Amino acid sequence: MNEVAFSTRLATKIEAILYLKGQPLATDAIADCAGCDRDAVEEALLELMDDYARRDSALEVVETPTGYSLQLRVTFQDLIRTLVPAELGTGALRTLAAIALKNPILQTELIDLRGSSAYQQVQELVELGLVRKRRQADGRSYWLEVTEKFHQYFEVDELSQILNAPKLASDAPTS
Repeated sequence: MNEVAFSTRLATKIEAILYLKGQPLATDAIADCAGCDRDAVEEALLELMDDYARRDSALEVVETPTGYSLQLRVTFQDLIRTLVPAELGTGALRTLAAIALKNPILQTELIDLRGSSAYQQVQELVELGLVRKRRQADGRSYWLEVTEKFHQYFEVDELSQILNAPKLASDAPTS
């Protein structure tokens, strides 16, 4: 077995390890996963980093303070904000659930249900594209409703179908 073939296979194996782990890994951790020594990992990492630097790829292998990582290139970071909503805190999720259950709901009614912190949460949800605000025709409040992005992200076709679904026999009260 020649050295080049081994090195290429090790670099490819390390690429798979970094992809599957989805977080930065120290050289020793990569060596443990790959079943080889640290020197071989360091050489294969250099080869892998060089390979990614030469190709037209959205991904790159970089060294971070906590180890090596396979990640999206900085030039594609704007896609993350467009395609993947940020993790929502518990309060924002509860506010989103209230909006989705009432859909549409007046913002004043939502504030009565959730408290004044819901103003900030609504703004966050609007910025993420999960909620739409419409000015009330005959009042000062806004109508809040979930958007198509909400339905796609949470893989919900029609919330009313879920909420009005017939109860299963196992859900029926026992006598």
